[in-house]
Amino acid sequence: MSEDRRVVVTGVGAITPVGNNANVTWENLKAGKNGIAPITQFDTEKFKAKLGAEVKDFDPGQYLDVNDVLRTDRYAQLAVGAAQQAVEESGIEGKVKPERFAVLFGSGIGGIGTFEKEHTKLMERGPRRVSPLFVPMMIANMAAGMIAIRHDCRGTAMPAVTACASGSNAIGEAMRMIRHGYADAVITGGTEAAINASSVAGFSNMLALSTAENPDEASLPFDKRRGGFVIGEGAVALVLEEYEHAKQRGAEIYGEVCGYGTTCDAYHITAPHPEGRGGAQAMKDAMQECGYSEQDIVYINAHGTGTPMNDAVETAVIKKALGDKAAHEAYVSSTKSMTGHMLGAAGALEAFACLQALREGIIPPTINLKEPDEACDLNYVPNTAVKADITLALSNSLGFGGHNACLAFRKV
Repeated sequence: MSEDRRVVVTGVGAITPVGNNANVTWENLKAGKNGIAPITQFDTEKFKAKLGAEVKDFDPGQYLDVNDVLRTDRYAQLAVGAAQQAVEESGIEGKVKPERFAVLFGSGIGGIGTFEKEHTKLMERGPRRVSPLFVPMMIANMAAGMIAIRHDCRGTAMPAVTACASGSNAIGEAMRMIRHGYADAVITGGTEAAINASSVAGFSNMLALSTAENPDEASLPFDKRRGGFVIGEGAVALVLEEYEHAKQRGAEIYGEVCGYGTTCDAYHITAPHPEGRGGAQAMKDAMQECGYSEQDIVYINAHGTGTPMNDAVETAVIKKALGDKAAHEAYVSSTKSMTGHMLGAAGALEAFACLQALREGIIPPTINLKEPDEACDLNYVPNTAVKADITLALSNSLGFGGHNACLAFRKV
């Protein structure tokens, strides 16, 4: 099997806090639109954290029939919708053998909304009231399974479950699958729908969430005022395809996935290593694979959650990976300032932002960055998008458990 097969993106779908398709999502990211607002999915009166980045006006009936909507968790509904958008845009269906068509789709948590709902039934009404579909609705592989069923993907179909690195790991492993000859096309990305009482209580009690009540003072990556992340939701899907296969059928190409690094800090279940050793190595591995040179004009979509430790450590990670001079010359931004932290879907949304930044030469901003932190001293593209003819885009993702992933993209 050849290791020289190039991997490109030929379709994108997005259902996010700032738009229910890829075009609207990108236009709003460029415009600095804030997708954060008071949570509507449950009563937050007794909760310290009251804000979330919810998907607005999502109708699962656009993508699923009535019966499927009733027996599917929201996280899978979002995934199926984003995947359908991506597949339709790519025009891949019918152009690849089903046995060579795969799915690798990330989710950090899976169907936690279903878990909460059915557990409440168990406690309040007894075991006979628990749905017979509880397990298939809850499990974290079901989004991948449903996408495969819908699009007749008979190759590998599995999730990546690495907390907040899930979306990036899914894309990176999909790239490897094509590069090493195991598939010709893969539907990949990430999905999450965890804005519910259980998740928010858990994240709040570990002091991870922002308790701000003003949406413009809540998700503050790299700002001195930052006090935690804002929980988000959504799904983003990419169709990855072998380059010659895509070229032969005349597919439109977003860009090339040309590097991937994945490591573990092997340090702590929630905190990053204080020296960022795993994150820096993931970046270095991705940069080496993509052929990084000092002449590259680099954009980094940072993990940038807005937690005090994460942002300072990631700044150090970027300096370690690029070297101090190149790090200060690079453009860095956190789209989580607009979308909140979409958990297992974050890496997929941020991969899409990297592809679009390369295509259009526009860097999406880090909004609401008004009080820079001395420990975060790079160019974070504050508040307003900028034009830049970048040649390389990197996307960082860091997850609980010490998981690190970095994806590298170039124009074709």
